[in-house]
Amino acid sequence: MSADFGRRTSVQGRISQWLRGRRPARLKEDAGDGGREAMLLAAAAAGLPLAPAAHPVGYRCSCDRVGCPTPARHPVSFAWQTQSTTDRGQVERWARHQPQANFITATGMVHDVLDVPREAGEKALDRLLASGVEVGPVATTGDGRMLFFTLTRGTPEDEDEWWPCELDCHPETMDEHPGLRWHCRGSYVLVPPAQLPGELTVEWVRGPEHALPDPLSLLEVLTDACARYAGEESELAGWPHRG
Repeated sequence: MSADFGRRTSVQGRISQWLRGRRPARLKEDAGDGGREAMLLAAAAAGLPLAPAAHPVGYRCSCDRVGCPTPARHPVSFAWQTQSTTDRGQVERWARHQPQANFITATGMVHDVLDVPREAGEKALDRLLASGVEVGPVATTGDGRMLFFTLTRGTPEDEDEWWPCELDCHPETMDEHPGLRWHCRGSYVLVPPAQLPGELTVEWVRGPEHALPDPLSLLEVLTDACARYAGEESELAGWPHRG
């Protein structure tokens, strides 16, 4: 028993070390002319509907909005939901004609995204992999988030359990899901490879070749990791935490 626990702990430690050791520079190498396009086409081939997004210009956004609240993190068209596509030819044209553009993937059509603080996500990923749970594509963002891509729940009967969550929404105020954002219909996330202001990046930890799992198979572990993370943050800040 102790030997098994030791091996599992060792595996978890190596996973965490690997995640923290990934270098943003690698994205720039992989996302050169052919690499960027190939990664976007792989995401589209996996069924992730894509649309062009803004990109960073220094620490600013490429859009014309003064003081953009989500620089380089939003689609360029208001029609992004209908524009989003998995069509290979269209994605190729966008990638070649807009070489600096980031891309978003519209959620709630084929897939959802469970978006958590990176520290909580790393611990949850360790637990899920060590437990043999099927985990799909996972990405990290340079601004401290981890994205777990899952199958969409479609249209649930109980609308109280369902919320569209855009990038400027913060449902971590909900006690049930501290720190968790569930991107479903009406929302989107950046898809790797993407650049953020300050030379930050969005990268795959597990690529789109991994099958999309049911979100409920990940939810318990992710919410538990987020609750623990929120508690640790509250203790560090000296705030009372409701356990």
